[in-house]
Amino acid sequence: MKVSSSYRMRRVNEAIREIIGVALTQELKDPRIGFVTLTGVDTAPDLSHAKVYYSVYGKQAEKKATLEGLVAARSYLQKRIGDELHLKRIPNLEFTYDATVDQGMRIDALLRSKTVLPELKEEESES
Repeated sequence: MKVSSSYRMRRVNEAIREIIGVALTQELKDPRIGFVTLTGVDTAPDLSHAKVYYSVYGKQAEKKATLEGLVAARSYLQKRIGDELHLKRIPNLEFTYDATVDQGMRIDALLRSKTVLPELKEEESES
């Protein structure tokens, strides 16, 4: 039984991510919402709330403006979810910044830096 419920929640999460993604790219015209990537959705089993993970490329001010735009669009996005999905309850959306992209970029920059890259090349040549 648990397998089917987790499968159902994965489907609900993906459907919510798809609906929000379409709304952000095609319907909302808020200039605060720039280039946003939705990295995931985690909905509570009772459908009371859903954490929407997003990433934004830009400075801290752009990230803050994007969050403000997403929060302002929350009721519209919840209505779109209600219109598209026939759920017993429409989850309350909570937007959470996903810093994994930033961390990956920092690691990549570190690996490409002049101090780390020569050390890696030396280790490879010794092997």
